Amino acid sequence: MSPFFICDGAMTLEELLESTLEGMGYELVGIEQFAHNKLLRIFVDKQGGINIDDCVTISNHLSRLLTVENIDYGRLEVSSPGLDRLLRKENDFLRFIGETIKLKLRIPQGGQRNFVGILRELNNGTIKLEVDGKLLNLELSNLEKARLVPKL
Repeated sequence: MSPFFICDGAMTLEELLESTLEGMGYELVGIEQFAHNKLLRIFVDKQGGINIDDCVTISNHLSRLLTVENIDYGRLEVSSPGLDRLLRKENDFLRFIGETIKLKLRIPQGGQRNFVGILRELNNGTIKLEVDGKLLNLELSNLEKARLVPKL
């Protein structure tokens, strides 16, 4: 995502969307961009979840914003993050303490990169993950990807 200029300062697309959505009462969960068809997919959430009306409101607002900011895209999709929501920020981990998560580490710990367990704590950039009754300390900086495990 290349930077563009707003009010004499460089701002990335993610920063623009994050500040805009926050002002509307939503949280930016993720962005996917596909060059071949110029698809811009935005994943959003709010406390209690989002519905189709939220997606329509956000889509209408962002369509105008992206046009005004001269951001080139072919199609915009606004979606909920789904039951297997991606966890990326510290606030995500704090919000979902007590939930079961699946994660992948960049650098293996104890010869293992993939873990599934209950998120017990976040403290100073380290999460405590309960796996098979044992607490593991995992550094957020070593996480490649983390997602909620859906409750079905």
